[in-house]
Amino acid sequence: MKRAHTLTLTRRSVNRVRQTDAAARSLRAYWVGEATSLAGSSVHAVALPVVAVVQLHATPRQVSLLAAAATAAAVVLALPAGVVGDRRAKRPLMVATDVTAAAVVAAVPVCWATGSLSMPVLYAVALLLGALTVFHQAASIAIVPDLVRPQDLPAAHSRIGAACAVADTAGTYGGTLVVALAGAARTLWLDALSYLVSACCALRMTPGPARRPQGGRHEGVVADIREGVGYVMRDAIQRPLVLALTAYAYADGIVTTYTAYALLTRLHAGSTGLGVVMGVTGAGGLAGALLSRRLTARCGPGRTIVAGFAAYAMCGVPLLVARPGVGWLSVLAVAGALKTAVGVAAGSTHRALRQQLCPPHLQSRAQQTAVWLASGVRPLSALTAGGIAALCGVRAALLAGTALYLVPVALVQASRVGRLTTMPSTPAVGNTRLATVDEEFRVR
Repeated sequence: MKRAHTLTLTRRSVNRVRQTDAAARSLRAYWVGEATSLAGSSVHAVALPVVAVVQLHATPRQVSLLAAAATAAAVVLALPAGVVGDRRAKRPLMVATDVTAAAVVAAVPVCWATGSLSMPVLYAVALLLGALTVFHQAASIAIVPDLVRPQDLPAAHSRIGAACAVADTAGTYGGTLVVALAGAARTLWLDALSYLVSACCALRMTPGPARRPQGGRHEGVVADIREGVGYVMRDAIQRPLVLALTAYAYADGIVTTYTAYALLTRLHAGSTGLGVVMGVTGAGGLAGALLSRRLTARCGPGRTIVAGFAAYAMCGVPLLVARPGVGWLSVLAVAGALKTAVGVAAGSTHRALRQQLCPPHLQSRAQQTAVWLASGVRPLSALTAGGIAALCGVRAALLAGTALYLVPVALVQASRVGRLTTMPSTPAVGNTRLATVDEEFRVR
């Protein structure tokens, strides 16, 4: 009897080890896929402005319309995507959106090769890619709590952010080099390839079983949406976080609409200068991701988030006064790196805080409520930027956006979030297949 009991315990231990190893492999596949996709998106961010401004000679109005098209889908689809993410398995949704996005992005170099590329084509690609991104994020962001234990969420987001920051920088510099060698339109083949790699990585994931509320019945899409939005708006922590993120998104949408345009036209940076500034800016994200846990532990999540929002306002000032020349480009690169470092640290803390407090069956809907509000104001911010630029010039639009960065600082500071000195504790979810962060990110 004693020997049989020992054998049973041994088998259980072996099974737990196997489950842990499978979970660790899933987490590794997740961040490799997402980092690869982000590297492709960084290539896209370098190549697309060059295609629009340099090759198709887009006007400021067309640039603002392109920026609005890229985010318009979130207004209509973000909340339904959250319902889909909570009702359905997340991995198949990630694979399907990645494969479709690869085909959509490939349309740009194909049209360029056939001589049919135009701004309406770029608008269509931006709209479709924006829709696919909404559905992909509904699954990819909300699946993280299915891969790690709740208490490991801050560390997981920190280290996933570090991997993505490296990918962002590599994609930006790689994209700049390929744009210079092969042309902007052809460079977008790399973005299409990155989506396919991300899909393959998602296929290798084996997340824990979906966790649904007791009863498991759905009362309809509208009722499910109402439940998710209501939870976010009633919660004393979730509400100010999401409203601050929305205010930040509006300000950032105004600034980013004309950042690349200002570098390419007023500062005469060219595609190489644009890539260098964006690459150094992305490198700051690595430092922010690696420091986020330390900053949160030392300063508290409230101060970390407030500092991140405030850094965007302070570091946006150099772009307002910059002149053509290598010296100013260097200043812009350093300011961008500092802004990204603090912003990524705050963003990792922000996301971990929301996911730790959110019930498992509401993860996608709570996430997509934030996406709906934040991304939903992006088209409005792009159109606002276009209106200000038409009346007062591009610099005035950048000034307005930079000033509005102070609004989320005030919102967080005045709420309970601003007074949080430690991350809140969360109950265990009872899923033995969840990996610990150390198991996945230990030196191999």
